Amino acid sequence: MASRILFILHIPPPINGAALVGKYIKDSEIINTRFETQYVNLTASFSLEKIGKGGIEKFKHIFDIVRNVVKTLKQNKYDLCYMTLTAKGAGFYKDFVIILLVKLFKVKIIYHFHNKGVALNSKKWYNAMLYKYAFKNTKSILLAPSLYKDIEGFVSKENVYFCPNGIPEYATLNTFEDLEKGDIKPCKFLFLSNMMRQKGVLELLKACSLLQKQHLKFECHFIGAWADITEAEFNSTVKKYQLEHIVTFHGKQYGEDKVAFFETSDVFVFPTFYHNECFPLVLLEAMQFGLPVITTDEGAIGEIVLNNETGIIVKQQDVDSLAEAMLKMLKAPDIRKKYGAMGKKRFAENFTLAMFEKKMEAILTKALNN
Repeated sequence: MASRILFILHIPPPINGAALVGKYIKDSEIINTRFETQYVNLTASFSLEKIGKGGIEKFKHIFDIVRNVVKTLKQNKYDLCYMTLTAKGAGFYKDFVIILLVKLFKVKIIYHFHNKGVALNSKKWYNAMLYKYAFKNTKSILLAPSLYKDIEGFVSKENVYFCPNGIPEYATLNTFEDLEKGDIKPCKFLFLSNMMRQKGVLELLKACSLLQKQHLKFECHFIGAWADITEAEFNSTVKKYQLEHIVTFHGKQYGEDKVAFFETSDVFVFPTFYHNECFPLVLLEAMQFGLPVITTDEGAIGEIVLNNETGIIVKQQDVDSLAEAMLKMLKAPDIRKKYGAMGKKRFAENFTLAMFEKKMEAILTKALNN
């Protein structure tokens, strides 16, 4: 008889890394065939604007989640509970209630982290007490070894598994064309993420303004949902730097529309300094489409993008460093092509969805047997 696993995880909306991975697991033929599965959606905020905020509607969603977990635990006996634990803040306190319920029913727990903040948050004594209880007799899944330092104060390494994220594969085109001498085709930079300050949106606009002063031919395309940067602020910044003929915002793009942007761009730029950044799926997308990447060393990004091999890693919030990397890519199509090809190869060897599903199946099997 197959082992029974209760998955308590995030599922879109909204669309973010944790929710997408949750959907991949829920839809996984490998996992659902190997185990007897049940799913509970842990999402309490169904739009980007409401993440991290309270309100009557959100408390109702939380109450519904708790009630659903209780009902599910009463109806079935589970061998393991998989849970995408929020590392800190209000989300952690909400998740802690779920942890209490699961432990009350004496079900083994394995956490899967898509964010970080345990080390910093545990400096408050009451949080340290909660973490100590939450991690006791549990296993954890991290996206990369470099993220272990965030939980090492509460979890021994033998109770930790490492599983990099993976994404579906597309039949991609060769993004790069050999540029003949005299070709004046502008270099196309692409940014794709939620329009948040900590994703480096304003730094990228400033870097574009520096490049523009050198009278270089390039374009910068932005894709994403408005978050703490509003449409009015973005447009006023573009106007301030006189980038109207260089910068274009395309809103949210999905499916084939999004694919078209990857296939027609030359360089992917992601100058994030977001405090929760761990393993951005968008970098995997860019790599599988053969795009060289300009990004920062936040979370486990340094284990995705290899500096001066598949892209360039720049200092966070350093506009000059960002502009310098963009200039290098702009002036050297041969380097773009080389880094892009190496990134595409690295993606195929490490970050496909099929690889992720197989690793996740193996980890869950080990957790059940230990």
